[in-house]
Amino acid sequence: MKDIAVGDVRNFMLVGHSGSGKTSLCDALLFKLGMNDRLGSPASGTSLCDATEEEISRKATIYAKSFAAPYKRKDGADIQMVMLDTPGTVDFFGQVRCAGRAVDAALVTVDAAAGIQVGTRAAWRYCEELGLPRAVVVTGVDREGADFDRTLAEIQSVWGAACVPVVLPVDGKPVWVLDLPEDAAGGARGALIEKAAESDDALIEKFIGGESLTADEIARGLRGAVLAGSLIPVFVVLPLQQEGVGELLEGIARIFPAPTDRPVKDAAGELVAAGPEAPFSGFVWRTQTDPYAGKLAQVRVVSGVLREGMEVLNAARGVKESVGTFFTTCGKKQLPVLEARAGDVIAVPKLKNTHVNDTLCATGHKIELAPIAFSNPVMFSAVIAKEGEEDKVGVMVGRVIEDDPTLKVERNPQTHEMVISGMGDAHLELVRDLVKKRGNLGIDYKVPKVPYHETVTAKGEGHYKHKKQSGGRGQYAEVYAKVEPLGDETEWFVDAVVGGVIPRNFIPACEKGFAEAMHNGGLAGYPVVNVKVTVYDGSYHDVDSSEIAFKIAASRSFREAMNSAKPVLLEPVMNIKVMVPDQYMGDINGDLNHRRGRILGVEVQDGMQVITADVPQVELFRYCSELRSITGGRGSFEMEFARYDIVPSNIAQKVIAEVEKVKEEED
Repeated sequence: MKDIAVGDVRNFMLVGHSGSGKTSLCDALLFKLGMNDRLGSPASGTSLCDATEEEISRKATIYAKSFAAPYKRKDGADIQMVMLDTPGTVDFFGQVRCAGRAVDAALVTVDAAAGIQVGTRAAWRYCEELGLPRAVVVTGVDREGADFDRTLAEIQSVWGAACVPVVLPVDGKPVWVLDLPEDAAGGARGALIEKAAESDDALIEKFIGGESLTADEIARGLRGAVLAGSLIPVFVVLPLQQEGVGELLEGIARIFPAPTDRPVKDAAGELVAAGPEAPFSGFVWRTQTDPYAGKLAQVRVVSGVLREGMEVLNAARGVKESVGTFFTTCGKKQLPVLEARAGDVIAVPKLKNTHVNDTLCATGHKIELAPIAFSNPVMFSAVIAKEGEEDKVGVMVGRVIEDDPTLKVERNPQTHEMVISGMGDAHLELVRDLVKKRGNLGIDYKVPKVPYHETVTAKGEGHYKHKKQSGGRGQYAEVYAKVEPLGDETEWFVDAVVGGVIPRNFIPACEKGFAEAMHNGGLAGYPVVNVKVTVYDGSYHDVDSSEIAFKIAASRSFREAMNSAKPVLLEPVMNIKVMVPDQYMGDINGDLNHRRGRILGVEVQDGMQVITADVPQVELFRYCSELRSITGGRGSFEMEFARYDIVPSNIAQKVIAEVEKVKEEED
């Protein structure tokens, strides 16, 4: 890697909906930069961006990956380009979230035929959340049905007047707006010069005074405007024809920010200086399992310099790591480097205790950066393994999901199922393929069981006398119990026994008996929650009473009391936010009502309708794919657990009947 000053590094990511030309654009940039001797193509399997077997077979990007290449600006300045390609499929949006923490800017691709799509909107919202400067790249202007003017109007309508073209298509070829006369530029030329002037006090004085700005002054002003967010430049590129690629690279080199322009703040809100003289710090934005190099930590250098052989501190875990060799990547190529500075993205192998979201820093200079905030999973499936392979599958699934923080797996203690959760069908299908590839193990999926609970809605009383004589010492215990809703109280067990009818040494046994009975309720065998239990009377035998006898009596009295206290089933309810275009509102509202959803509100964000609703979890296990089917892939949703609610009696009866049927079959 050539020794280039931190101020001459341009670090950015490419984001956009699947099919918006993002990966083709990345390949075109790499070809123009000399990183490939031919123009790669996802369709033909030659893309540098789709380097894994899974990506090549799917013809789609799955993982975020970085590329580094030198670029010589037209004025002779040497610029280091560091770019990250990201997936466009919503299922793999977690990779976009990772990449966003490794860059200083974003290129957002919009297809001139399809317009702004759901994946692009999600990426834009995330860029705004991070405060990332960005530019829009309009692709596909040569496709059937493409309309640049319509697309530009949509961009400005959705994302605002800050979106101004710096390149326009003229006779099918991208041309710099500033090289066009004002009448041919449609007002864009004047808008750009005004944006440039507004970003600098000296330039605005000159502009107001009627003086013309020089090319360098305009470039400086535009760069300031992009950094401030008052300008979002719009480019036009035809990647497959290599038209507009040079203009885009020159634009990035001239008006995108350097790492020194966007100082990072640590988790405590303190600024972290980016210069090479500062102590080293780096953020682990991704980890991956390489078939040859093993575990790789992808690190964005935030400050200082990392050199081969350095010992660093993992601030998040309080352990030291020894950094050996490290490298930049270009597809499958690994290019060793001796040192890395702010803005560089490198892959570091053989770090034993380092994971995504960890901060590495110079020993003696502890810095910890805020972690990436990942979205909650929206799709859940129970894993089915072949008999005898359950443990092996559990281990392999755990290894596969290590590289993807948006995948989660847990053994549900209530249903005893291994449940894997992710962002959609394609996400979980990838896990299945990787388990097969890496472990030669077959798995399948099914809809998970719902972790229902049981509770009571009234007061009830129960009584049980446990009396058993079978030769020798017998068993005797009698317990009277009351149950009622717990309400706002915190103590669920109350000892109201008086007169010694149950000796003090047997009260703990009663409590244990109640607690064990609450693990399997009387309605359908689900755990009992939010219930207050009071033991208030009973009897004992001087010889035959024992702890086990009182546990049994307490358990049976609890069941009788609960059955008389109007027991009900409780189900988990999720709060969801559904984002859809206007034309699907009727279909979505009707579908949510069909799913027993309760709509809480509707608002508009980025030109999309956002519906907030509470919906039972059982109705949402397949909602991810069904929503995409209803909206033709233009809808998306987020969800999080809200609370447990009472199951309607007609549905509760079906659940209870199903439980009884399973019990009969098992018996």
